[in-house]
Amino acid sequence: MRILGIETSCDETGIAIIDDDLGLLSHQLYSQVKLHADYGGVVPELASRDHVRKIVPLIKAALVEANCKAEDIDGIAYTKGPGLVGALLVGASVGRSLAFAWNVPAIGVHHMEGHLLAPMLDDPKPEFPFIALLVSGGHTMMVKVSGIGQYEVLGESVDDAAGEAFDKTAKMMGLEYPGGPLLAKLAEKGISGTYTFPRPMTDKPGLNFSFSGLKTAASNTIRKEPEDEQTRANIACAFQEAVVDTLAIKCRRALKYTGLKRLVVAGGVSANTQLRSQLEDMMSKINGKVYYPRLEFCTDNGAMIAYAGLQRLKAGQTEPLESKAKPRWPLDSLPAI
Repeated sequence: MRILGIETSCDETGIAIIDDDLGLLSHQLYSQVKLHADYGGVVPELASRDHVRKIVPLIKAALVEANCKAEDIDGIAYTKGPGLVGALLVGASVGRSLAFAWNVPAIGVHHMEGHLLAPMLDDPKPEFPFIALLVSGGHTMMVKVSGIGQYEVLGESVDDAAGEAFDKTAKMMGLEYPGGPLLAKLAEKGISGTYTFPRPMTDKPGLNFSFSGLKTAASNTIRKEPEDEQTRANIACAFQEAVVDTLAIKCRRALKYTGLKRLVVAGGVSANTQLRSQLEDMMSKINGKVYYPRLEFCTDNGAMIAYAGLQRLKAGQTEPLESKAKPRWPLDSLPAI
C-alpha cells in the first residue's frame, strides 16, 4: 500500500509518500519561517495563503522523487487537526479532493498521533506499550501508549507549551524568530549555576505541566540584569536547564507510575540536545530505553502523517467526502486499531 501524506497544521507544508513494503519513498518540506519572522510569530492568514501556493508544487515534487504517478497512490492521509483552522483546511481540501479525483480512500490524521508515531519511521521501532512525551511549540503532554489509538493522557500543559515558552523567552532576549533553537544554542555558552529558575509543578503530585511561571521568572531576570552576551547566555542556560529538568522529572514520575521502561520523545523540542542527553542518562539508570524521531522528523512533516495514515487505512478506516478540519481534537478520542 502506498500513501501520500499531507501536513499543513501550522507553518510548514510537508508532503511525503510511504510504501508499506519499501518504506519512505519521498519527503518534501517547505518552512514559512522567513515569511513570519518579521512578525515574531505565525500569522494564521499568511500561513494559510502560503500553504495554498506551495502544496501542489510539493505534491508534484514528491511524486517525482518517489518515481510515482497518480495511479500508483493507494490512499491519501492529511492532517485533520489540531492546528490553525485555515491551514488545516488547505491540506484537508486538497487531500480529500485528490482522493476523490484518484478514486482512492482518504483519512484525516491527528497531528499529535503523527508526532507520537514518528519514531516508527526508523529502526529499531519502539514496542508497545510505552510512555510518550510529546513536546512542541503547541503541545506538551505525557501519554501512555498501549497501541495505535490506545492513548491515555496522563498529563498536559495547563498554559504555555514547552516549545512556546522557549520561543517567548527567546523573543524577550531579543533573539530572532523562531527563537527556541537559537536560545538552546546560546545556552551552550552559558555558565551553569549562575542563575536558578523554578522547576514548575514538580513539587506537586501529578503529571501536568506549567511553564508560564518559569517564563515570568526569566522575564524578570532579563529586565534587571545587564544586557551583555555572557549574561544572556547564562540566563538562556538556566532557562533551558529548568525546562529540561522539569520534563525529565515528569518522565521519571510517569515511568514509575506505569512501571514501563520504554520512553518515546517526539515533537520539535525533542531535537534539544540537552533534553536528549539527560533523558538517555535517566533511562540507562533504570535499564530502560528512550526513542526519538530522526532530527528531520522532530518538527512538523508529511512523513509522520503518511505513516500514521498508512496504519489506519490498512485497518480499513477512511474519512467520508464531507470530512472537516478539527482545530481542537483530544488525542484520547481516537479509535483504536
